[in-house]
Amino acid sequence: MPVGYLIPVALVALGTLFALRPLPGWSALGRVSYFFGLAANELPFAAFFWLLLAPTALAFAEGDIHTAGGWAVVALAAVTTIGLTVIACRGLGERARIWRAMDAGLGAGWRAAIDADLAAGLRRRPPWGRILFLPILKRRADVRRVADLSYGEAGRRNLLDVYHHRSRPQGAPVMIHLHGGHYDSGHKNSQSLPLLYRLAGQGWVTVSANYRLRPQSQHPDHLIDLKKVIAWVREHAHEYGADPSTLFVAGSSAGGHMAALAALTPNDPAYQPGFEHADTSVTGAIYLNGWYGAYFDGDPRSAPLAHVTADAPPFFVAHGDLDPLVPVAEARHFADQLRRTSAAPVVYAELRGGNHAFDLYHSVRFEALVDAIEAFTARVRSQQRTPQP
Repeated sequence: MPVGYLIPVALVALGTLFALRPLPGWSALGRVSYFFGLAANELPFAAFFWLLLAPTALAFAEGDIHTAGGWAVVALAAVTTIGLTVIACRGLGERARIWRAMDAGLGAGWRAAIDADLAAGLRRRPPWGRILFLPILKRRADVRRVADLSYGEAGRRNLLDVYHHRSRPQGAPVMIHLHGGHYDSGHKNSQSLPLLYRLAGQGWVTVSANYRLRPQSQHPDHLIDLKKVIAWVREHAHEYGADPSTLFVAGSSAGGHMAALAALTPNDPAYQPGFEHADTSVTGAIYLNGWYGAYFDGDPRSAPLAHVTADAPPFFVAHGDLDPLVPVAEARHFADQLRRTSAAPVVYAELRGGNHAFDLYHSVRFEALVDAIEAFTARVRSQQRTPQP
């Protein structure tokens, strides 16, 4: 048995299995399923070329495939390749499904309603170079990251990073992003970086922030921190070329839960102690692989749906239908209830085969979603520019 060949093939086979059939929950086996399945699900091309094709070619070149055990590993690699092909095809079909969701949420003719200058900057084709060869590399040469700026008094948990184009254009819109991590872990500069760098490369100012974590902090401490970030942006973002009158808030997992709460509670003094007069309203919200229920203490007022009103801002919601941590039914319910109540547009993109943290890499799936988010914000900004009766 060629052990050196077996190890990479077995790892990819395990990841492929869990990508196609993830185990729900956060048990020990569930965590193995989550991490292995996530990597295979979002990086099927890298898994095939570097962990299947290259080791197989090397094993044949070195004469390791001369026993029944060696051919058994080759057979496992072949079966795994079929699974990776299924995963890749699901990802390749995501763009069409997401654009159908955009049509359903924004209505017919939404593309024509985007201002010409905003439409000109929208990306038309996937960045195949990054997807195939640099899916893990997040940085861009034309974007500068200004790290570890303080927005509060909680030390490193109240630090944020600002991303802006090196040319520092003026009047840039802003997007704030909050990381996930079950409210007890995680850090800025980790999630949705393909989105933040893409927008910054297009002239936005984007922000990624830390916030206080459990168990030292509880609800609404995290939400208060996000409100502080919004207030900080209103006060300081012009130093980086931004016009914070256009400000979107986004988040992943727990960060998405927090972003939704912030978007639905603008200027609520209960969540702005000591800065009650700061403007914490937002232009729109981006809700990625989020949690939709109440906080850990069970307070129903800590659930986003408890704060939905007719004047809720526009929402873009994306959730994977194979999310092992938050069932997709909860995302569907949130989007449906929001549509029933809010007068603003609601886009709900359900990602076929999507895992929980689909926003980590330059994958086919997330790059399609990044393009849709950019188009969604362009439509909302165009509507913002149009005088309303």
